[in-house]
Amino acid sequence: MLSALHEELLAQLPASDEFSCATAPFTGEPLPSVPQTSAEAVAAVAAAGRSAQPAWAARPVRDREAVVARFARLLVDHHDRLCDFMQWETGKARVHAAVEVQGVVATALHYAAHSARYLRECRVRGAVPGLVSARVGYRPKGLVGVIAPWNYPLFLAVGDVIPAVLAGNAVLSKADSQTPLTLLYARHLAVRAGIPDALWQVVTGPGSRIGPAVVDAVDYLSFTGSTRTGREISRRCADRLIGASLELGGKNPMIVCADADIRAATRGAVQAVFSNAGQMCIGIERIYVHESIFDRFVRELVTRTEQLRVGAGYGYDVDMGSLTSRRQLETTEKHIADALARGATAMTGGRARPDLGPLFHEPTVLTGVTAEMAIYAEETFGPVVSVYRVASDAEAVRRANEGEYGLSASVWTRDLRRGRRIAAEVVAGSVNVNDGYLSAIASLGAPMGGMRSSGTGRRHGREGILRYTEPQTVTTQRIPTAYPDRLRGTLLAAMNAGTRALLGARHRS
Repeated sequence: MLSALHEELLAQLPASDEFSCATAPFTGEPLPSVPQTSAEAVAAVAAAGRSAQPAWAARPVRDREAVVARFARLLVDHHDRLCDFMQWETGKARVHAAVEVQGVVATALHYAAHSARYLRECRVRGAVPGLVSARVGYRPKGLVGVIAPWNYPLFLAVGDVIPAVLAGNAVLSKADSQTPLTLLYARHLAVRAGIPDALWQVVTGPGSRIGPAVVDAVDYLSFTGSTRTGREISRRCADRLIGASLELGGKNPMIVCADADIRAATRGAVQAVFSNAGQMCIGIERIYVHESIFDRFVRELVTRTEQLRVGAGYGYDVDMGSLTSRRQLETTEKHIADALARGATAMTGGRARPDLGPLFHEPTVLTGVTAEMAIYAEETFGPVVSVYRVASDAEAVRRANEGEYGLSASVWTRDLRRGRRIAAEVVAGSVNVNDGYLSAIASLGAPMGGMRSSGTGRRHGREGILRYTEPQTVTTQRIPTAYPDRLRGTLLAAMNAGTRALLGARHRS
């Protein structure tokens, strides 16, 4: 698949005598080997990025936007190759790879259109109107680190780079060891679009070995991954007094009200549970259904689940692909086996499918899950969902809010006012009413992120680019205020008297 292109992509990485290769999920065969970056090389490429950053930041935002718009066009032009890379490295179905390409294109186009507005210097009320003016501007952090996971190697890895460079930063990306080629191909296209070669650097290697070097080299970090790793990274960033945005784990709930459209809700559930073989931070893992429609909902959900076409293929005739790693398959099998052994029922699925490939697992629907089962509260990150019967909206909300996470949620009802009311009671960074997950993450003007142990900070919208900046306040005064102490005391006394009078008038009114 690669040959000359393989060599061109690897040439973007620091030279190394050490190589490693991942495994293709569809076949179990080794993927092309990739040089492994040393901690010393991380520091060197970080220095190169810092050297390139001032000139890039000095360019007008509109110029940077034009470069990102060209990048978006190249992503569209190379859509099929990007899908090939993602399927090759992750085992996801073609349809899910295509959605990922469109997602990062949409992100690029959104920020190419709105960054100048998001970053525009704004005027705020000064201390003494007419005498003091105050303006707030947004200065780039400098060098931003981006550590993204394997499950969405384009949308998450590149989607977080785009606003960082538009804000005027250099970027140091750590490619996930399972999916380096997807990221390298995207960077290759970005350089063709006009991103300076030294501005966006990529390093490779296990996070345990070079992750600390990346954190130590940057001025801000964007991380997407597990809650456990996020806590470790947060502590290291705190030691250096640098900021971080962290999108972490989730055990995302869906609430299906008594008045929900069952056909629509089950279609939405299948999409939200089994997209990307369930390896999705914002995917649904637990569903709370009102008792009056529970049986019908489960029957419809099982029927739709059993209609999914599962397999390895590079066409659009497959609905769900493979899990990406042996670890994810083992976690899925372990959680299901534990649940079944403790009394849960597999309404459909429940088995690995080695006949399809080494890491395939059937899409699975469980009922009868109870609190002592691992799958009840632990994130599975696989193609399995637990369905629960509830007696009221209040019970559904209470149970949806159980646990440590708060990333994403879904509510289904024909009454939109009811849906918004329930959504406001759910502890989650985003809540989708009458959709599983896609509408919130596709609303690129709105922030996306987690509450509680699901993380800090937000991607997308104004917050998604301003996180990569330092707000700077500049005040100007028509008359200098370096008054003599005697006059300063007189002015302060007059101000105090005026404040007393104002507060007294407000109290009387």
